[in-house]
Amino acid sequence: MSDEIEKLKMHSPDLTAQNVERIAALFPGCVTESTGADGTLCRAIDFDLLRQELSDSIVEGPQERYHLDWPGKRQALITANAPIAKTLRPVREESVGFDTTRNLFIEGDNLEALKLLQETYLGKVKMIYIDPPYNTGKDFIYKDDFAERSQDFLVRSNQIDDQGARLVSNSEANGRMHSDWLSFIYGRLKLSKNLLRADGIIFVSINHKEIANLKRVMDEVFGEDNMLCQFSWRTDGNFDNQAKFKYCHEYILAFAKNELDFPAPTIVDPNTPEGSKIFRPEIRNTIVKNGPKNPIGRVHIPRGFPASFDQGVIPARSASWPHLLEDVIVANGFVSGPVDVESGWSSKELLEDFIENDFEEISDAKGQLTRFEITRTGAIEAVKVRGEPSHVISVLNGLGGPQRATLELDEIEVIFDDYPKPTGLIEYFLRMNRGDDFIALDFFAGSATTAHSVLKLNAQEGRCIQFIMVQLPECCRQDSKAFKAGFSTIAEISKERIRRAGAKILEGECHSDWNRDVGFRVLKIDSSNMADVYYTPDATTQADLLIRVDNIKPDRTAEDLLFQVLLDWGVDLTLPITRESVDGKTVFTVAGTALIACFDNGVDETLVKTLATRKPLRVVFKDTGFKDDATKINVKQIFKSLSPDTDVKAV
Repeated sequence: MSDEIEKLKMHSPDLTAQNVERIAALFPGCVTESTGADGTLCRAIDFDLLRQELSDSIVEGPQERYHLDWPGKRQALITANAPIAKTLRPVREESVGFDTTRNLFIEGDNLEALKLLQETYLGKVKMIYIDPPYNTGKDFIYKDDFAERSQDFLVRSNQIDDQGARLVSNSEANGRMHSDWLSFIYGRLKLSKNLLRADGIIFVSINHKEIANLKRVMDEVFGEDNMLCQFSWRTDGNFDNQAKFKYCHEYILAFAKNELDFPAPTIVDPNTPEGSKIFRPEIRNTIVKNGPKNPIGRVHIPRGFPASFDQGVIPARSASWPHLLEDVIVANGFVSGPVDVESGWSSKELLEDFIENDFEEISDAKGQLTRFEITRTGAIEAVKVRGEPSHVISVLNGLGGPQRATLELDEIEVIFDDYPKPTGLIEYFLRMNRGDDFIALDFFAGSATTAHSVLKLNAQEGRCIQFIMVQLPECCRQDSKAFKAGFSTIAEISKERIRRAGAKILEGECHSDWNRDVGFRVLKIDSSNMADVYYTPDATTQADLLIRVDNIKPDRTAEDLLFQVLLDWGVDLTLPITRESVDGKTVFTVAGTALIACFDNGVDETLVKTLATRKPLRVVFKDTGFKDDATKINVKQIFKSLSPDTDVKAV
């Protein structure tokens, strides 16, 4: 640190720079690089993309700048931001422990699922792991199918003109399948970021073909400063093939929602030897940077400074670093007389704070308790209390691969024809997150390895991690082993694996503190429960007004309505639900007083008063369910009188 006195700025704040920082926090993908008036690169806002973020139609206006772009990007953003009239319908018969479990399995398109979860789980998910389809150049089976005819793509991306004449060579190499894949993953990543907690983390598996593009997309969505690691995962398998180069690894990108809020994981790489210094209770590092290339500064070491040895003398010296301007005499583990030391320093301020604190431990920038000692060599070391070890390295070995993952499925007699991930890998990622109670999301559930891993870890360590799995009911190939074994969709495989894995785990030895929750609520994405008249009341005809128009579709149940209400109100979809009869009507109670719902017809003031005395936070009725207009008019007044804090609504 320089000894010069820090100068005042003597000018007003740079408000433009502050505004850029604010926009960067909200829309990191809209921050780019631009050439300033003096010709140098500077941070700038991509106003075209910012306008697109705030628009529901395609915004034109490209300009020359550094950013990731591809044909279809703007449409992908519109698709991600567009609202949908969908809901989640409960399926009790496919669930396990429906009324009590805290886990969810959502069957349907994951882009739609992520939209439906925005209200309820905004900023509540601690960890996301996804293993999306790798880019093989084939069409995607998702509803937002970005695959298109080659001719359409070539025209739109300016590779051929309207007459079909080629403008650039080698069209496939110019990225048709890359553009499709980028459009496919882009919106899903943007929506998933909203769900992460401030200290959340996302892991994305990918192979070598799309790692570069995935990295750039995640830089844009999450901000490149929030990248934590690019893991190389050593897979098992037989690599004795005829390829020029054998790929024995895949990649996993890890990004934090906010790198500063994500604490160091309290785990140690499983390949770390037992004798590693990682397991020592203290961390010792010299703070003197030897050599004339470093800025040289002087520190005055007073009498009583701690030493790492009991007795001895370190002669004064100037021929080697650090320079000791006087002899250092140590007696009973302390310096017995003052000495000046010259060197380059890595923690000079912290050392001086330690001296001013009468040699008592102080906290460094990370909150670690730190003290300093002079060693026999004349070096000065910082000695920190290690706390819980943290040693995560970028190469992942010994966590299994597809072969081990297949064996895990064989043990519970579940067949999955693709390439599942091993539970050891996902458990390792789960352990990187502190806390015993958090939500883990996987919206490309596949064979449900993430759910299996959560159940295993909970059973082993007594934790209460909840999972949310999302899987499209993608049809199994008719020539596949899974289809021949009776599985018609990937979603069926996912659910059956969780059922069987949970049952097997309960048979084994489990942690005494575990809540033994191996259940899951199955919710399937479907069209809204509400009829068109609910969304377009202006279209109601004169004939409709002569009868009480029911705004709910006739094939929907009261429990269907309940879950759409939970979604609309942003209430946790895993809270316990009870059903009871009150005054002859079916009443749903969610988590005691979180929400009370009655969707029966003939609701009268007696029932309304009974429910109001329970003082729920929220209550909901069917709009056409009241006995008469007088009851409907008086509902709010009844609650205002008996339970004024209750939020009253109707569907």
